[in-house]
Amino acid sequence: MEVPQETLDQLSTWFLQSLSLDASLRRAAESSLLSAATSPGFPLALLKLSSLPSVDLQIRLASALHFKNLLKSRWAPTSDNPLPDSDKNLMKSLLLPLLLQSPPLIQSQLSEALAIASSHDFPSSWPSLLPDVISSLGTSLSSGDYTSVNSLLSAANSLFLKFRHSFDTQALRLDLKYCLDLFAKPLLETFLNTSNLTTPAADPSVLKPLLECQRLCSEIFHSLNSIELPEFFEDHMSEWMEKFRFYLTSTFAPQVETDGTADALRASICENLQLYMEKNEEEFKDYLEGFATAVWGLLMNAAKSPSRDQLAVTAIKFLTTVSTSVHHALFGSPEVLGQICNSVVFPNLRLRDDDEELFENNYVEYIRRDSEGSDTDTLRRTACELLKGLAVNYREQVMGLVSAQVQSMLAAFNANPAQNWKEKDAAIYLVVALSPKPGATTGYLVDVESFFTSVILPELQGQDPNAVPILKAGALKFFTVFREQIPKPAALSLLPGVIRFLGSESNVVHSYAATCIEKLLLVKDKGPMPGPTARYGAADIDPYVPQMLTGLFNALEMPDSQENPYVMKCIMRVLGVANISVEVATGCISKLASVLAMVCENPKHPLFNHYLFEAIAAVIRRAGERDASVILIFEKTLFPELEKILVKDISEFWSYAFQIFTLLIDLHAPPLSDGYMALFQVILDPSSWKRSGSVPALVRLLQAYLRKMPNELNREGRLGQVLGIFSQLISTPSTEELGFFVLNTVVENLSYEIISPYISNIWGALFSRLQNRRVYKFIIPLLIFMSLFLIKYGAGVLVDSINSIQQGLFLTILQQFWISFSTKISGSVEQKLITVATTRLICESPLLLDPAASENWGKLVDSIVQLLTNSDQAGADFEDDADVPETIEYTGSFARLHNAGKKEDDPLKEIHDPKQYFVSSLSRISSQFPGRFGPVIQQFVSPANQTALLQLCGAYNSAIV
Repeated sequence: MEVPQETLDQLSTWFLQSLSLDASLRRAAESSLLSAATSPGFPLALLKLSSLPSVDLQIRLASALHFKNLLKSRWAPTSDNPLPDSDKNLMKSLLLPLLLQSPPLIQSQLSEALAIASSHDFPSSWPSLLPDVISSLGTSLSSGDYTSVNSLLSAANSLFLKFRHSFDTQALRLDLKYCLDLFAKPLLETFLNTSNLTTPAADPSVLKPLLECQRLCSEIFHSLNSIELPEFFEDHMSEWMEKFRFYLTSTFAPQVETDGTADALRASICENLQLYMEKNEEEFKDYLEGFATAVWGLLMNAAKSPSRDQLAVTAIKFLTTVSTSVHHALFGSPEVLGQICNSVVFPNLRLRDDDEELFENNYVEYIRRDSEGSDTDTLRRTACELLKGLAVNYREQVMGLVSAQVQSMLAAFNANPAQNWKEKDAAIYLVVALSPKPGATTGYLVDVESFFTSVILPELQGQDPNAVPILKAGALKFFTVFREQIPKPAALSLLPGVIRFLGSESNVVHSYAATCIEKLLLVKDKGPMPGPTARYGAADIDPYVPQMLTGLFNALEMPDSQENPYVMKCIMRVLGVANISVEVATGCISKLASVLAMVCENPKHPLFNHYLFEAIAAVIRRAGERDASVILIFEKTLFPELEKILVKDISEFWSYAFQIFTLLIDLHAPPLSDGYMALFQVILDPSSWKRSGSVPALVRLLQAYLRKMPNELNREGRLGQVLGIFSQLISTPSTEELGFFVLNTVVENLSYEIISPYISNIWGALFSRLQNRRVYKFIIPLLIFMSLFLIKYGAGVLVDSINSIQQGLFLTILQQFWISFSTKISGSVEQKLITVATTRLICESPLLLDPAASENWGKLVDSIVQLLTNSDQAGADFEDDADVPETIEYTGSFARLHNAGKKEDDPLKEIHDPKQYFVSSLSRISSQFPGRFGPVIQQFVSPANQTALLQLCGAYNSAIV
C-alpha cells in the first residue's frame, strides 16, 4: 500500500488540528478533510496512517475513526459516492492483517470498520474472510499466541454481531448457516482447549489472556445462537454448559478477580443463560436449577467493584427472566423470596459512592441514569425489575416485603436524618421505580398518596433549596413521575416551592425543578373530541411566570449549567404556554440572544441548542401574534446573531436561522426592510441550496417571501431564479416534494399573466420527471399542484397549457394518473383540493362535457365519491401540540422547530364542505343536460359508489336529473 509521504504528513497535520481547542483551526481542518474525502486513494491513505507505529497514537486513532466513518458512508453500493471496487478489494486484503498488528485502541476502530465492510460484502463478496480468520486462529492456537488469538476472535465477533441485531430474513439465515458450518466447530475447540489450560490458581499474567479468550468465545456463542438454537450447539450443549458453570463457580487469583477479567467472562455467560431462557427454555430446563444456584452464589458475594456491579446486573436480569417464566416456583417459598429481597434487591437500592460522585460532578449523566431510562443496566434499576418480576406471581408477599422495607428505611431516617438520609433516598427511589407504567393493569405496591403526604411534601416545602440536595432531587422526581395523579389545585399550590428549587446550587436539583415544571405543562386531561386538553394553561401559570423565568435564566448562569438542556427546555415550554407581556418578551429575547451569541462560538450541545431556538421561536410567535409592534424589537436584537450564523458559516445553525427568519417575515407587516431584501438575494443564490439539511427551511423561507411580496418576483429576473430552484429540487427524490411546495406557493400568489412565459418549462420539467419516476411519492404532489393550478387559473387554462406541450397530453395524464391516484390522496386540505378541482373539471371543461368523453366523466365521478368515502372512514383530523425531540445530533439533517411551524394554508377557505360543493355542482350541471348523466353514472360508477352518491344527494337535498 504505497502512499506518498507528503500525503501522510498533510493528513497528520489536519487530524492534529481537528483535535485543537481553537474552533477556527478545528473547522478549517475538518473542512480540508471533507474536501479531500473524495480524492482517489483517500481511504487507503487513512488506513496507512492508522497503521504506522511511528505516528502519534492520537493521530492514528483519529485516522482510524475517520476511516471507519468513511466506510460507513461510502462502502454500500447504494451510497451517494460509493468507493471504487478496486479500493474495496485492496482494503479487504489489508484490514485483517493490520487489525492483528495494531494496538488495542486502533484495533477496536478497525474491528468496527471490518464489521461495516463485512455487513455488505460478507460472505458473498468476501468469501476468503472467514477461512482466513479460521486458518490464522489455528496457527495462533498451536503456537500459544493468545494475543493473536484474541485479536482474531475479536474480528470474528465483529462479523457475527449482525446476527444479534439484524431483522430475521431468509438471507440472514443463509449467512448464519455459512458461518455455523465453518466456525461452530473451531469455536468449540478453541473454547474447550483454552478451558483445559485455565486453572484458577494460575499466574494472573497467564490467566488473563485465557479468560479474555473465553469471554470472546462466549460473546460469539451469543451471536450465533441469537436467531435460533443451531443443531451443532444443541448437540454440544452439555460441553458448553459444563464449562460455563465452571467459570461461574470457580474463584481465580485475586488480581484477576479484582481487575474485572473474570467478572467480564461471567457477565457474558449470564447473558447467554438469559438468551437460552428466553429462546430455548425447553432445551435448557435440565440445566436451569444448577445455573440458578450458581448465579445465586455469585450475587451473595459481597465484593464491591465496577466489574462486580456489571456482573450483578446481568445475573439479576437472568434471575428476573426465571422469576417470570414457568419455573418461577424456584423462588416461590417465603424463605427464598425474603432472601432475594433482603440480600439482593434492597441492599442494591442504596446510593453508592460513585452515584454521589456522579451527582456532584456529572449531573447530565446522573439524570440520564436516574430519570431518563438509561439506567436499565444499573444495579438500582435491575434490582427493582427483579422485584417487579417476583411480584408477577407473588404479589401479596412482595407487597408485604416492600412495605416493611419502606417503613424500615423511613424509621432509620427519622431516627437520625443527618446520618441516615440515604435510607429515605432509597425509599423514594423504590416507590418511584415500582410505579406502574401508563396503561398497566397492575396497581401500586405502596400507598402513594400517604407516601406523598408524609415523605415528599416536607422536602418540597423546605425553605432551604440546598439542604440535602439528593433528597430534594428525589422529591422533585417523585412529583414529576406522579404529576398526573396530583390534583390541579395541589400541584399549583406546590409550584412556588418548585420555582424556589431553580435557585439550588445543585445542578441536578435545579435541573429536576425545571423538568418538573416542563412536564407539568404537558399534562393533558381526557375530554371530548377532537382530543385531550392541557390541564395547565396560560391563566394558571401567568401569575408565576416572572419568578419562573427569572429563576430559569439565573440557573443558566450557574457553574456547569450555562448550556443546561433541562433548563432551556423548560424556558421553551413556559414561553410556549404563557401569555407574556411585551416587557417580559423583550427581556427574554435579549437574554436568549446573549445565549445564542455564546453557543455560536462553539456549538457543542445539539439538544440545548435546539431548545434554545425553540424558545426564541416561542417568544416571537406568542408575543408577535398578540402585538405586531414587538417584531421590530425582536429583529433589532436577533438580526446580528442570525447574520453571524450565515456570515461565519455556522452550518449547525443554518436551518434554525432560516426558520427564525421565516417566522419574523410571517409576522412582519409589509414592506420588508433592506435587511430582508439582502437575505432574499442570498436564498436565490443556487449555492445556498447545496446543504441538504437546510433545504426544507429554505423552502419555508422562500414561501414566506413569496407570500409577503409576490410583486417583487416579477422584477430583476427573480421568478426565473425561483423556478430554477424548483427545477433543482424536483430533480432529486429526497427534495422533489419540497420543489412542489415552491411551485404551489408561486401559483397561489402570482397571476397567470406573470407565470405564463414560464409555464411550458414548468410542465416540461414535471412531465419529463414523471416519465422516469412513476411512483406514488411524485404523482400525488403532482396531482395536488395540478388541482391548485386549476382552482387558481381555471380548467380551460390547465387543459390548454398542458396540451400546448403535446396535443392530447392532458387526456393521457387524466386517464393514467388523475383517475387512478386521486382516491389515494390523504389530508383534509389536499382531499378538498382534489375534490373541488375534479368537480370543476367535470362541470366546466368542454373536453369532459363532450358526450364522447362519457367514460372519463363517469370514472372521475367514481373517483370523487370513493375519495369522499375514504375521508369519512379516516376520521377527523386534529392538531395536537407536538413535542420537540428528546435527542438531537449534528447530522446535517433538518431539525424542524415546532414553535416556528406554520399551520397549513387552505386555498379554498370559502368552501366549507367539499361534499356539498360536489353534489350541488353535479346537480346544477345535470339540470342543464337532463337525462344525460344518469346512464353514465350507472355504467361507469361502481355499485357501492352509486349508493354512496345517492346518500350524499339525499343528505344535501340535491338530485341528478
